[in-house]
Parts: sequence; C-alpha cells; structure tokens
Amino acid sequence: MSVPEALRGASWALRGLRYSVLAAAGLGVVILAAALLPRDGVVLVSTAGGLAGLAALALLKSARRVREKLRSVGAIARLRATLAADDVPHVTTNGDGRTLWLNAAARSLADFPSGPVLADVIGLFAVSPQALTDELFRRSEGEGSALRDLDSGDASVRLRLRRMAPNLLLWRVETLGPAHAGGEDDGVGLAVAGHGSNKGKADRNPITGDASPANTRAFEDALPVAMLKILPDGQIRDANKEARRLLRTDDGPLPPIYELAEGMGRPITEWLADAAEGHGLMKPEVVRSSAAGQDLFLQITLGRISDGPEPLLIAVLHDATELKSLEAQFVQSQKMQAIGQLAGGVAHDFNNLLTAISGHCDLLLLRHDEGDPDYGDLMQIAQNANRAAGLVGQLLAFSRKQTLRPQAIDIRDTLSDLTHLLNRLVGEKVTLDLNIAQCGKVIRADRRQFEQVIMNLVVNARDAMPDGGRIGLAVTEERVEAPLKRDRASVPPGDYVVIRVSDSGVGIHHDALPKIFEPFYTTKKTGEGTGLGLSTAYGIVKQTGGFVFAESAPDQGTTFTLYFPARDRPAAAPSIPKKPVSARRSPKEDGVVLLVEDEAPVRAFASRALRMRGYTVIEAEHGEDALNKLSDDELRVDLFVTDVIMPGLDGPSWVRKALDTRPDTRVVFMSGYTEEGLAENQSRIPHSVFLPKPFSLAELTSVVHRQLA
Repeated sequence: MSVPEALRGASWALRGLRYSVLAAAGLGVVILAAALLPRDGVVLVSTAGGLAGLAALALLKSARRVREKLRSVGAIARLRATLAADDVPHVTTNGDGRTLWLNAAARSLADFPSGPVLADVIGLFAVSPQALTDELFRRSEGEGSALRDLDSGDASVRLRLRRMAPNLLLWRVETLGPAHAGGEDDGVGLAVAGHGSNKGKADRNPITGDASPANTRAFEDALPVAMLKILPDGQIRDANKEARRLLRTDDGPLPPIYELAEGMGRPITEWLADAAEGHGLMKPEVVRSSAAGQDLFLQITLGRISDGPEPLLIAVLHDATELKSLEAQFVQSQKMQAIGQLAGGVAHDFNNLLTAISGHCDLLLLRHDEGDPDYGDLMQIAQNANRAAGLVGQLLAFSRKQTLRPQAIDIRDTLSDLTHLLNRLVGEKVTLDLNIAQCGKVIRADRRQFEQVIMNLVVNARDAMPDGGRIGLAVTEERVEAPLKRDRASVPPGDYVVIRVSDSGVGIHHDALPKIFEPFYTTKKTGEGTGLGLSTAYGIVKQTGGFVFAESAPDQGTTFTLYFPARDRPAAAPSIPKKPVSARRSPKEDGVVLLVEDEAPVRAFASRALRMRGYTVIEAEHGEDALNKLSDDELRVDLFVTDVIMPGLDGPSWVRKALDTRPDTRVVFMSGYTEEGLAENQSRIPHSVFLPKPFSLAELTSVVHRQLA
C-alpha cells in the first residue's frame, strides 16, 4: 500500500468516527427526553440505551482501525526514508503478501514489463518464488523473521524476511559473496536469468554489478547440462557451451541434428515432428552420435516451448557412452555364458558321435592292411574324425569345460622346445624373435593346452602380416602391487609370469577389438579360419587362472599380453627305479568289465573292442541298470567303465553306491566333458581314472589294461 492510499484510508476512518460521535449525541438526547416521559415510555428508554451501546462499540473499533492505519503509514514513511537510497534491494508487503513499496535498488534489478511486485524480484533468483515466499512467511510467524541463502550464478544471495508490524513485512535481498559449491539445497530450485529484456544490463549481475550469467546466454553457458534449441525440421538454432563441449564442436554453426545422431530405428526427422506435435516429450532416447568421428552415445530428452510462429524443441543431452558400455558388457557376458553352455552341450553330444565314428573306423582298419583298396578311404574317415574332435576340443576350451591335467611348467624350457614348431608355422617371410628372461618361478597349467595357446597367438600374428614381418615373443616376471584394471578384468596383486606376443601387422579396428575372443568371430576370409583360435586361447588361459588382454590399432600391429600366476618351483622328486617289464605279453587279456553307456553306438563299439582283447563285458544302459545287475552277489566284476553324464543317476553317483558293497573295484570314467561338480566327485572316488571322448580303440584298451594290471 502506498502512503496516499494509507492516508485515504485514515480519512475514511476519521469520517466514520465523526458520524459515530454525532449518532451517540443524538441518542443521548433521546435518552434525556425519555426521562421526562410518563412510565409507558420505559420501552423507548431501553431501546435507546441499546442503540447507545452499539454506537459506543462502533466508536471503539473505528478508533482502533485509525490507530493501525496511522501506525502503518508512519512505519512505511520511516522505512521509505531509511531505505530509499539503500543500494540493497528492499520490498515491503502487507500481511497478505500484497506489494506495498520497492526501493530504487529493487526496481533497478531488471526492466520489468510492468510495475514490479515481490514475485518479480524473487523470481530473479528462484524458479519457484511463490513456494519460497510461502515457506519464509510460515517460518517468520513464530520468530518474527526468517532467511534463506541461494546460489545465483557467480554470487551467493541471502533472502531475509522481517515482520515490522502486524500488517507490514520487509523483504531484503543481500549479496554474500562468491557462490559456494555444495551449499544448502533450497528445495525450490534456482533461477539466474533476469526477467524482461534487461536493456543494457543483461550482462551484469543484478546484485553485485559484475559481469556474470543474470542474462540468458550466459545463464545457458553456465548450466552444467548440455542443451540444444532445435527447430522441428532438425536445424539447430543454438547450443550452450556444455553441448558444444560434448559434441566437440567450435562456436560456428552446427549441422542439423539428423547429421549428428543416428541409430534410433526410425528417421530422426520423424521423431522431431512427433515431438513438435507434443508426442513423446520428456521421454529419453539413446542415439549414437557421429560428431567429429567419435564413438559417442547420447541420451536426448526433448521438451517443447513456444517461441515465435512455430514451436521450438529444447533438447537436454547426457553422455550415455559409459552406460552403453556397461550394457554392452552385460550383454556380452550373458552371450558368452550362453555360448559356453551351448558349446559344452553340443561338444558332449558331438563327442559321442565322434567316438562311435572313429571307433568303428578303427574296427574296420583291423581287417584292412595298407594294400587294401578301402584302406585309404578308412584313413580319410579317421583323419577327418580327428579334425572334428580338435574343433570340439576348442569349443570345450572356450566353455572351460575341458579336462585339464595341470603340472608345473618351466616357461623357458617349454618355449625352447616349441621354437622349432613355431618357426615352421610362421614360414619364411616372417621372423620369430624370442626374448625369454631367466624365470625363477613356474606356472601351473596343462602343458599341451598351454602350447596350443602360444601356437594360436603366433599363427594369428603370422596371418596379420601377409607380406612378412616380425613376431615378438617375450617372457618376463612381473609383480603387480595394486589391482591392475584393464578392459573388463582386474588382475589381483601378486607375482606373475607375463608373456607378450606382438606383431607389426594390419591391426584390429577398435570396434572389432571387444569381439575377438568370441567363438566363430573372425576377420579372415571365408575358409581361411574357423574363428575359434582366440576363443580357445581365452578359455584355456581363464581356466588356468590367468588373464589375457589385447592392444591394437589399425596399421599399428597387435600385442597380446598373458598373465599367469607365478609359483615356486617344486622340490625335485626322488628317482624311483622302474620295474623291469616282461617282453612277452599275452595277446589276450583277462577280466570282467561292467560297461555302462547310454549311447548305443558308443556302447557297441566299446563292447566289441574290449571283447576282441579277451575281456568279458557286461553291458548296462544307465546307472540304475548297472546297480540292478550288481545286486547279484554271485556276479564278479573287476572294472567299472562308465559314462559320466547319463539320464537318471550319473556315473559318479551310481559308482559310489556300488562301491559300498564292492570297495576294491577300479573305475574308468568316460565323458565328452566333465562339469566341475562331477569332476570333483570323480576325483574323490578311489582307484578311478578319466578317459575323455572321443577315444580310439587303442586308447580304450590301453586304459582298461592299466587299470586291471
């Protein structure tokens, strides 16, 4: 309320007071006249007395209002005199929040479109001025004052409310100094941009007077969020500083958004058109950005505002590259696990088939010598069955379900023995450089599988240099002091034997690098590779407890680094003299074998092979059938030959039951692969050995002979 308004109110109050006095005087005359009337005038006197009381009450209320009006007028007048020249913005309001007066500092904050009110001033610093003022109003009711600190651009601002009188509130905006990071959250959000056009003052802080973000351009550049203003046709009207940093562009004009983003599954222009019509707003979309040739994923959320004759889209951008990377890693992990399970299952079934094929081929070869016309065909069958068995072995290596026979390996001696074969593998155009340090420690691995890893890496390096070059093979001992995080793995602290295989070949593109360990993934031409070499190496190294990493760039060559946990050399075992072996051996063997195999072709081959060597064979289709046959106490069995994976009771399970009554019986377990739990169970069964499928006739009879010897 202005001073003239307050004075007019006081005038009306005085006029009411005057009328009240005149009314009271008139009532007094009535009362005096009534006293002179006869007794029947008592009613008139009572009525007159009531009216006089009402007039007196009205007189008191009018007087109180007058005092309050005069007090407010005086308080406003004193505040105006005190704060008019103050350079700190002040606003006064009544108890209902209606603006009464602003000093010059408050009016000069911005060129307000109309007469400024409290909400205009507070709106310069808070996104929700009404919520903020309501909160301060409530807090001041008890204590008489309240304050709140706000971060506004480069300045920290304090908004203070003080109750000067019952119907007079004073609002003060103070500048505290530079904005502080991580301050109290005001719960209502902050606004830095000024209202209106801010003619000539848009580049100045309204509180400090310093150059800062109080205008829109600087405000947008100060935001820690990337924002774009996009027309419905895809043209980018403006981009703030964070958006240009994210897109790695300079201050020049930006290309249309559809040239910067792709991979939505539908045209970008169609997406923008829907957003311009109000569809799909505030719904994040992840796209791939092709800006500046970088591999960048963006999460874009669109909003719509009215700006001129056509709507304008506001795009908020977030860097989603790390999120997509984590998602890709999760998908990759799930895919690798699924492929591993598939590979293990396929390998198990396929090995049964290969056992039957190669086994019956061996039986045929027993009846044909080298001069027989069918001998060459039979050898082709045998050789291709062995090749297929090798591929299945690589699948098992990838799925880490192969059976390893770990032993202490001296890297220097092993690679020295392997050098001759490696030189033959690389050919004449490629030179193999060995740099093997003297290693005081050994690694524990399956020697045959370890050699397979080295050969696979060397062959890959050779193929990457079709015109020739050099392959480096270096071995060192290294100690990892702190967890070494590379790619998606973390190498724990400890001592390691580190092997590096490097080439100077064509290299691997960064998009293909994460896929090179996937089975069947190859960059070679059709027919030049199976895509199992690196996946095999990966599986063997991981099953051994090691780590494998790849570093490469196009035309910069490739380096594979392998970390194997280093172990102390075992003490030399005392030599035991071998017993002399008799030169004469009976061509026929003796013994009773219980053969348990659910695959009929494998069971038929194994049964014929063992009977040909003189063994008595009892066949069973599964574990329950075997236990049923063993229930006959008169039946003598010297050896159990059983498959591991079968319907119903698996091999180790039925064997443990059988050993309760036949504890001295020896066991041969057969399987296309051994799951970890079954392998552990098998290892705890005494007098047992493992025969991996596929096996030949000679391998089967040799293992059975050793167990019965």
